[in-house]
Amino acid sequence: MDLNERLAAGGRTYHFGGDYDPTFRGVVDAFIENYAIEEEIGSATALMIDGRKVVDVWGGFRDAGFQQSWQAETIVCMMSVAKGVSGIAFNILIDRGLVDPEQPVARYWPEFAQNGKEGLLVRHVLDHTAGLPVVLEPLWRGAIFDCDAIVGALERQAPIWEPGTTAAYHIHTQGNILGEIVRRVTGKRYPQFIADELVAPLSLDYRIGGLTERDIDRCAELVPTVEGTLFARKDAEPDSLLARGFLQHPDEPIGVTLNSKGWRQSEIASANGHGTARSVATIYGAIARGGSLGGVAIMQPESVARMITEQHNQTEQMQQRPYHQGLGILLNTEQSVWMGPNPRSFGHHGFGGSIGMGDPDAKLGFSYACNKMHARPDNGPRARRIIEAAYRQI
Repeated sequence: MDLNERLAAGGRTYHFGGDYDPTFRGVVDAFIENYAIEEEIGSATALMIDGRKVVDVWGGFRDAGFQQSWQAETIVCMMSVAKGVSGIAFNILIDRGLVDPEQPVARYWPEFAQNGKEGLLVRHVLDHTAGLPVVLEPLWRGAIFDCDAIVGALERQAPIWEPGTTAAYHIHTQGNILGEIVRRVTGKRYPQFIADELVAPLSLDYRIGGLTERDIDRCAELVPTVEGTLFARKDAEPDSLLARGFLQHPDEPIGVTLNSKGWRQSEIASANGHGTARSVATIYGAIARGGSLGGVAIMQPESVARMITEQHNQTEQMQQRPYHQGLGILLNTEQSVWMGPNPRSFGHHGFGGSIGMGDPDAKLGFSYACNKMHARPDNGPRARRIIEAAYRQI
């Protein structure tokens, strides 16, 4: 059924479009309700059940000035949702036997074996226990946009603690390290590998960096909230691990950085994935069905099972959050990223409220993408409201 509705709230009129299976009208209602009771500007959500798209809707505005309507082709940066997409893509290498997560990173990247990293395993990078959550080498403000410079610094750096012992969320560095392994094994940069192995086979509208001018023209503006978020904490605690995680960002307001060409076009595989909610939901819809969708096999069921096997359940040291951690993806964690009632659900949230997730038992793929970032350490009520509505219909 086509969606063409309006909602008057807060002195503005929000328009909603898309299509949905009437059985899942409750999901659409929950999506629209966010605009009545939350700080929504623009967003999209999509739901797949056993390989079938049952909800694909969008609404609101894609700019902070409430002037440009969110459209079907609007893309948005979903922040660390990119970690889940990149992690799934990396597991394709494991599925094909090209990378063994129990082997040292240096097996694939010999120069990495410096300063105590000789025994650092691939799985330590995938589960955030590598001891390299920040770049300690002094680099220039803006070096975040130079992936090779970050990779070089991490190659030379000693782990902060013994690899495999302590979890600390690798905000940006996970993507740098995994991306270099991908390049050494396949000869392709990480964004190209993701494009070739996930985006093209599943006909997705998603990319890590590399936005063209046309893409930028249809990209939603991110509207960050600083007060009460990690952005405020990093400024208030300049000597903290968290603050050091942002030393390679430009010296400018975070809203400027996240909407800059540098952010949109560089290779930052842990953070700057831009796309549609339907694309992320499609990825998780495929993985939740054992790795296949519409005749396209992304990976084997055994590889999916290994990826979503818990590696640890630690309170990570970057933001002091508990995480049930898989290999390159998160597992359902009530306190940090709620992914429905099934403890076997998996996925990744993004700072500000976006999320992508799958449920292997319900064969569910879901995504919610927004441009108004919330002031919460967890995934927040907006995605949760929609997820709860989805499970009421399953």
